[in-house]
Amino acid sequence: MSDKKILFINTETEPYVPTTEMSKQGRLVPETFQSKGHQIRTFMPKWGIINERRGQLHEVIRLSGLNIIIDGTDHPLIIKVASIPVSRVQVYFIDNDDYFTRRGMESDEEGTIYSDNVERAVFYARGVLETVKKLRWIPDVIHCQGWMASLIPLYIKHAYHDEPCFHEVKIVTSLSNVSCEGISGKNAKNSIAFRDITPETLASYPENFCMKDLEKLAIDFSDAVVEASAEINEELRVHAKEVVKTYLDYPGEDFAEAYKALYDSL
Repeated sequence: MSDKKILFINTETEPYVPTTEMSKQGRLVPETFQSKGHQIRTFMPKWGIINERRGQLHEVIRLSGLNIIIDGTDHPLIIKVASIPVSRVQVYFIDNDDYFTRRGMESDEEGTIYSDNVERAVFYARGVLETVKKLRWIPDVIHCQGWMASLIPLYIKHAYHDEPCFHEVKIVTSLSNVSCEGISGKNAKNSIAFRDITPETLASYPENFCMKDLEKLAIDFSDAVVEASAEINEELRVHAKEVVKTYLDYPGEDFAEAYKALYDSL
């Protein structure tokens, strides 16, 4: 694998959010491949719990300003950037006052799942892809980690497939040990609809998406699936092995060679 361009689209990344198995992956995987000389770009949501001053985030004016329309409503896109200490991996943050400012991740302080989580995932996915277009950077591989990145495979295959920067890209989705409980969004299909994607495109999925449905949707439109945890939802594992040609069982903490081989095989 010589100087591949790899786009990591994360839900969580250390040190900007508390340490979890997923946030460790969000940091370690990009760091590992940058240290091996590959070109990378990394995105995550600008969750309301992130301390912008401590993390030294600043807005990138030239990338901000686009309005993303979701179910007929405009939502301004704000792009911020920071560098992870020591490794200097650059992280782009997708922000919006309605979806991220002063809000937690998938639930509020009482643990109640946000009813607009699908809309938030839509905004994040389209915000990432529009920003990559503005960067004029063409990835070879897009690696999606976590539920917020779950709509990326669908959008690339059915809404951005004619865009030069995504025309030949290969998509990898990580399965993690996260809860699949709770309603993630009502009116999900109208929110997801964009360009060639209509509610009819999603006829096989339920009207009100849960976390598990988002993960299944990501699997269905990915080129490869990897286990990023020793324990993942068995239903998702079985589904992934049925629908994707390339599946990587959990490689353990020493994932670098296994991921390299996977990327090469695509």
